[in-house]
Amino acid sequence: MKNRTNKKTAAEVNEFNQAMKPDSLWADAWRRLKKNRMALIGLYISLFYIVLALIAPVLPIHSYEEQVLDHAYLPPSLKPAGEVMLEKQLAYDKKVMEVKGLSEPTEEMKAQIAQMKADIASNPIHQRRYILGTDSLGRDMLSRTIYGGRISIAIGIIGTVTALLIGIIVGSVSGYAGGMSDNIIMRFVDIMYGLPYMLVVIIMMAILGRNVAILFIAIALVSWLTIARVVRGQVISLKNSEFVQAARSMGASSGHIIFRHLLPNTLGIIIAYATLSMPEFIMSESFLSFLGLGVSAPLASWGSLVSDGVKGMELYPWVLIVPALVMTVFLFSMNFLGDGLRDAFDPQSKNRA
Repeated sequence: MKNRTNKKTAAEVNEFNQAMKPDSLWADAWRRLKKNRMALIGLYISLFYIVLALIAPVLPIHSYEEQVLDHAYLPPSLKPAGEVMLEKQLAYDKKVMEVKGLSEPTEEMKAQIAQMKADIASNPIHQRRYILGTDSLGRDMLSRTIYGGRISIAIGIIGTVTALLIGIIVGSVSGYAGGMSDNIIMRFVDIMYGLPYMLVVIIMMAILGRNVAILFIAIALVSWLTIARVVRGQVISLKNSEFVQAARSMGASSGHIIFRHLLPNTLGIIIAYATLSMPEFIMSESFLSFLGLGVSAPLASWGSLVSDGVKGMELYPWVLIVPALVMTVFLFSMNFLGDGLRDAFDPQSKNRA
């Protein structure tokens, strides 16, 4: 019992008799990530967006596809929709009176206002509140922005996961095998790099149709090329290390060495790349939706909402500002988080922390 206690004490102090606490890779990375305030803010904002997208069906919001034409282009307000409609109509009548030089409303205007007040009082749908306004078809911008985030974030996640799965396998096998196999795989990657990526995606969407599944496939088509090269470079730099030689001398198979020894040592770079590439996929989808090749109605993404908002941005700026601002905040958060993760998993940054 005494020997066991002595061994434990010896393992917990260094040569200066100072207590030492063992630290794992993840704990060390988290410790340094917490020191990066912008990365931490980016992490919390990104998690908030993802959680909000996941729980969207149970949120107390209006349906994203329900159209109320009487509520078309209502500005953001905390007031009931009926009051906003009435204010909007009164403001319109006032401008008409100024243009025509009238001192008081016409009988037609008075009758229209009276009819509107009666309709507002009798129809409970006019008691709705649209804190972010409505679009051209009277759909709630808050609801459409949240559900649009579900599509955009899902595309970013699926594109990133696909890129990681293909890129890690191709890059690790190519880097570890070397020789002719490496040359053949890398020449294929070079050929794929030479293709006009966005043009290929546009052609696929135009031929195969506007479908969410096709959009996922099109965006993930060549998304794995960069991570394949990154993983290949890391594997080449590590495959002749002492721990790999030791595993090989003990009879470990190539697959075991790749997936149990080499890839875990490239995990930091892979995580940082995944975080930084997710905004790229969201931007690609937004660009396609802006061109009219993204998701089709009644579904929406941030890109399609921005595309719709551009058409009426001069008269109804909130239709563009709301989705554009929400998407911009999320993209900035992911970029800050990606930069922070890259520094947190970088061994050289230990000296700077």
